[in-house]
Amino acid sequence: MRILLAEDDVSLRRGLHQVLKAAGHQISIAEDGSHADTLLEGEEFDLVVLDLGLPRMDGLTVLERLRRRNRNWPVLIISARDRTSDRVRGLNIGADDYLTKPFELSEFEARVRALLRRGQGAETQIGDLLWSWTTRLASVRQAPLIITAQETVILESLIQQHGKIVTKTALAGAVGGEDSVDVDNLVEVNIYRLRKKLAEAGVEIRNVRGVGYIIQESNEAL
Repeated sequence: MRILLAEDDVSLRRGLHQVLKAAGHQISIAEDGSHADTLLEGEEFDLVVLDLGLPRMDGLTVLERLRRRNRNWPVLIISARDRTSDRVRGLNIGADDYLTKPFELSEFEARVRALLRRGQGAETQIGDLLWSWTTRLASVRQAPLIITAQETVILESLIQQHGKIVTKTALAGAVGGEDSVDVDNLVEVNIYRLRKKLAEAGVEIRNVRGVGYIIQESNEAL
């Protein structure tokens, strides 16, 4: 997913960038509101992470200008402003979620995943595989697909980037194994199991050697 990260605090920005990159996202950085506004006017994004206390143009103004241009990308506000009135104002202007600093990176990750799922729509279908973004459940021809928690996370990551290559590092990060000494095996075992379970759904998880994996319909050209 393409994400704009608009944050002027260098240390926090670096940490959030690492988290998003580990999840396999493409990140554009804006260190001030004016730069963020320019990027939002000229480029396409799947999610905007927006600090309110930006220099040169505050985050609420950036958000107002974004919504006036009828851009409906999900927006996650991150701010040290913790008054109820600030949260209400941000949500009323058009933010989809509001996270008060300081926060745990795990909560940030969860908020990002939830907003990206919301942006996908209610369901995604690939071949006979149907994925619900609301329930995070998969089915094949109306029959539930029985998969483990790790398989669910990997399948969700692949479907989220349907038609695009997802790196092995990104998949390992999604299941919390990026620091494991056996990362390759962790991903490969789950991919192997998913392939077997998806065989009757007309869906393939293809290995792009040296790059990662891509999920497609079985008859779809790479």
